[in-house]
Amino acid sequence: MNDLTKDADRLLQEGKMLVRDNREGGRHRRAGSIGNGSARIKRRNWIKRAKYFAGAVLTIFISASVAGLLLEGIGFTGIMMMALAVMAAAFVFTNYPKVKTPKRADLTKGDVRQMVGKTELWLEHQRPALPPPAAKIVEDMGVQLDSLGLQLETIDQEHPAAREVRKLVGEVLPETVDSYRNIPAHLRSEKRAGSTPDQQVTESLGKISKEIDHVTRQLAEGSLDDLAIKTRYLEYKYGEGEDTSVSDGLRNDKEPS
Repeated sequence: MNDLTKDADRLLQEGKMLVRDNREGGRHRRAGSIGNGSARIKRRNWIKRAKYFAGAVLTIFISASVAGLLLEGIGFTGIMMMALAVMAAAFVFTNYPKVKTPKRADLTKGDVRQMVGKTELWLEHQRPALPPPAAKIVEDMGVQLDSLGLQLETIDQEHPAAREVRKLVGEVLPETVDSYRNIPAHLRSEKRAGSTPDQQVTESLGKISKEIDHVTRQLAEGSLDDLAIKTRYLEYKYGEGEDTSVSDGLRNDKEPS
């Protein structure tokens, strides 16, 4: 019964954390969440778990009640079986169903809020594979993506600027991370053409972070015609002069010398 009490207390604590998180706009996000979008997905998952747990407990008590009526009592053995069943349900639904990591191809699907949340959740799962400076940029990027998502909700989703922003966040950003991850680990710190893949991905994520901040500020000012997203996107993808793009640079590092 002590385990049952602990599991129940854990669910209550999680519920309190979710309520506080919702009231304070996600300021106290669950550990590991880089932004409100990913925290929202996890919160929905915990709510789903709680509903499943409540349903399981209700089913257990109804079954026990019916058995008690038919058998004129379930006795000590029946009570222990009930307790074990509740404990089993608590164990299962505090661990399952797990939050599914979005696939890269699905990041741009859905509305802006869904795109931001899925991108944040995807980035969280890529973070351990990144060098520490790049991982720090990813952590800070969550707040930027939250702000960008709020701004995108106020404009026509079919506006060229909105489509290009979705491409920047849903395609260019994950492509940058994937290009780095595709490089064998022992080659990521090897210097070629004056820099290492570790340095390149950090620099490139920094540029994308600055671009997200720039776009958010422009959208907040209502300067849709001044965004020039397409030009900036092309600079990131194909490079300009000696400043090659992240994905191209990282791909070059994968080629044998």
